[in-house]
Amino acid sequence: MTQQSVSTSKHRDLAARLARLSVLESDLVERFVKGSGPGGQKINKTSSCVYLRHRPSGIEIKCGQERSQALNRFIARRKLCERLERLILGEKTRRQREIEKIRRQKRRRSRRQKAKMLHDKRMNAQKKTLRKAPKTDEDR
Repeated sequence: MTQQSVSTSKHRDLAARLARLSVLESDLVERFVKGSGPGGQKINKTSSCVYLRHRPSGIEIKCGQERSQALNRFIARRKLCERLERLILGEKTRRQREIEKIRRQKRRRSRRQKAKMLHDKRMNAQKKTLRKAPKTDEDR
């Protein structure tokens, strides 16, 4: 089950982030629309999906992740901050850095890297065989 309300410390952090990016509440156009997806009758009847538009930059965000309107408002503003940071400051978001890290990990090794890795493994195996106790006449 997801958390329905957002803590005051998270609200303060988001407000500070918006202030740092000089985003005013008057610059935002906020509409509430009916969401889609799982949730049945509840999601079909209530307008819990948030449509947020930042007038100066023209960035539009639609967030209907949660069933709660308040939580969707918070998430939409957080996504807006991430996009603006990427646009203004050129920063990569934490999520983007994680995706790039996974992509690097999954990337196929070059032939030279693979050969070096296999060579190192063979050398390590040879070291381990030298560590074994010498065989006695009874073992042979």
